Amino acid sequence: MDAILSIKPVYANQILAGTKKVEFRKRRFKEDVRRVYIYSSMPVKQIVGYFTFSTIDEDTPANLWNKYKEIGGIAHDDFFGYYANNVSGCALVIKSVTSFKKGKSPNDFIDDFVPPQSYVYLDTTAD
Repeated sequence: MDAILSIKPVYANQILAGTKKVEFRKRRFKEDVRRVYIYSSMPVKQIVGYFTFSTIDEDTPANLWNKYKEIGGIAHDDFFGYYANNVSGCALVIKSVTSFKKGKSPNDFIDDFVPPQSYVYLDTTAD
């Protein structure tokens, strides 16, 4: 199964450039996801590529910060602001990234696409 993640453009660009090597989330996928499509949120509003990951590391925000702060592509205050009131979180450790030459409409992947707050599953690979 694949998923689409909503990611702010600044972080989406870092993932595509290879400088952000983990994607932080408040909770892990409930399904077995193999490929993550990157929905670059406002103002881009397009699927800009996808990544695969080697593992999902679940831990406290403090431990995730200590492990991944050098490759997380996020400032300390933004990181802890994101995890405010959360006792745990997860880091998707990025394995490979594929960038699309031109962004794709999310409607190419899901009819009547509504940007997810976090993620949405895809039943089939849509590339």
